[in-house]
Amino acid sequence: MKKVLALVLALTLMVSALAGCSSNDGNKKKEKITFVLDWTPNTNHTGLYVAKEKGYFDKAGLDVEIVQPPEDGAEALVGSGKAQFCVSFQDSMLPMITGKNKLPLKAVAAIVQHNTSGIISRKGEGIDRPKGLEGKKYATWDLPIEKATIKQVMKDDGGDFSKVNLIPSTVTDEVSALKSKSVDAIWIFYGWAGVNAELSKLKTDYFAFKDINEVFDYYTPVVLGNTDWMKDNPDTAKAFLSALKDGYEYSIQNTGDAVNILCKAAPELDKKLVKASQEYMNKEYKAEVKKWGYIDPKRWNAFYNWINENKLSSDTIPENTGFTNDYLE
Repeated sequence: MKKVLALVLALTLMVSALAGCSSNDGNKKKEKITFVLDWTPNTNHTGLYVAKEKGYFDKAGLDVEIVQPPEDGAEALVGSGKAQFCVSFQDSMLPMITGKNKLPLKAVAAIVQHNTSGIISRKGEGIDRPKGLEGKKYATWDLPIEKATIKQVMKDDGGDFSKVNLIPSTVTDEVSALKSKSVDAIWIFYGWAGVNAELSKLKTDYFAFKDINEVFDYYTPVVLGNTDWMKDNPDTAKAFLSALKDGYEYSIQNTGDAVNILCKAAPELDKKLVKASQEYMNKEYKAEVKKWGYIDPKRWNAFYNWINENKLSSDTIPENTGFTNDYLE
């Protein structure tokens, strides 16, 4: 009888201890992550909002705050250590990862696998190919890499960039700008602006940069992380990206619910546009790869090698600069 009582007492104490551990784990303070968008919410960001709404971040022990970018950009906030992750682009992040004043930043996941950007124009005006930009009004941000890209695809097509009429871009609505004829051609990301043009019934021509020259199949957009923070918190970084991956995987399989979640987070969005854009983006998040987020070193390096060849950076960019797959599952 004493042995039985002793065993019962031991088991009781064990159960109490386990219950205490469980209670403590449940009350464990979540680790804070600040994620900075590149712009207002759109379907580039759907997986992020899904991961938050579906509780994937919570299950990973994370408290994720999604914030709008400051005036000096999302990258500056992450580079300063005031945030851990943000949305960026392989072309525009370059000045921040090279030179004497470079920031501790690296791309850690590709939001979409291929560059979906290109030039949109009114249909039938000859800008269905790069050479057609000759003599036309192109809305430019006046950025060196941007103009070099246009120049390269025009050269590849037998065109002359010097004949393009560069108009400082004030475009906030591509459809309105094309309809008003204030400009003839605009650089867009098809998954949002191109889909919006389709819905507006505006007849357009379009060519993608990657279809003209494969060197422009670079990664845009990407998730950028603070390298110092990730080095000190590798498990947290991996947990964040794993939960984020689940958010994008869910979006791919559950378009309707993903649309509702994004529109709930940003009710100002046109739900019809979000739905059409989401259907387009679901094919782009992973494309042909098996693992969301994977960055192909060959394609990443090809673009920066082109930058080197055209002397668009003050410093030569070494291979594998600015990205890592180490934090992906």
